[in-house]
Amino acid sequence: MARQGGLLKVVGKLDDLSFYKSADGYLVRTKGGVSADRINSDPTFQRTRENNAEFGMSAAAGKLLRTALRNMMMTASDNRVTSRLTQLMTDVKNLDAANERGERHVHEGFDLVEGKAVLKGFNFNNRAILSGILFKAYALDTATGALDINGLVPAMDIVSAPGATHVAIKSAWAKVDFGNGEFETLISNTVNLPINNTSSNVSLTHAAPPSLATGINVFTLQIEFYQEVNGNQYSLKNGGYNALSVIDVV
Repeated sequence: MARQGGLLKVVGKLDDLSFYKSADGYLVRTKGGVSADRINSDPTFQRTRENNAEFGMSAAAGKLLRTALRNMMMTASDNRVTSRLTQLMTDVKNLDAANERGERHVHEGFDLVEGKAVLKGFNFNNRAILSGILFKAYALDTATGALDINGLVPAMDIVSAPGATHVAIKSAWAKVDFGNGEFETLISNTVNLPINNTSSNVSLTHAAPPSLATGINVFTLQIEFYQEVNGNQYSLKNGGYNALSVIDVV
């Protein structure tokens, strides 16, 4: 893989060269590699088949979590969140000591305290790390999903997006069963505050826990910025400031 230079950037194929655009710019690579049939049957590629099988499971686990939190991620994620989550799920899968190589599972890793710790603290928007946006302690009750931020002064305790007049704070409680590919997600009430020096107590609640019987509980906290114009608030959708983070996993 090489980077294209010059003023004229090309996208497409020419003989054995493929020109394409990625998050890293305009790149070019050569066509080649081993055929799929050989990879699927040749004993030489046994390790490759095992790696491919486990990579597929890790990618599917990442997609399941993204789907579970899709409504939260719509305004708070970066363009590498898919690959970052796949890598995280790979790390969790590697904790599975019960199965052989090629058959290790993400859900086995999440059965362990160490696996849950890998996911805790994950930021869906790497340009807006929650700990760099919110400078006020919060308290989460994992039995009820209730989250409280007492004495929050938005102008002092939150790093606001340029042009923002208001901040919206909400949380989500997702029960995710990575073994069966199921999830249930509950989103709390939203607390919308003007960005000023007034102190407020933020209380985010859920009427009841998720009803899904199996899986792990993933708690997230989101901060999103708005601009008020003529009495109406508009989401800034500012990728550099909207934050969404996993604050606990049990």
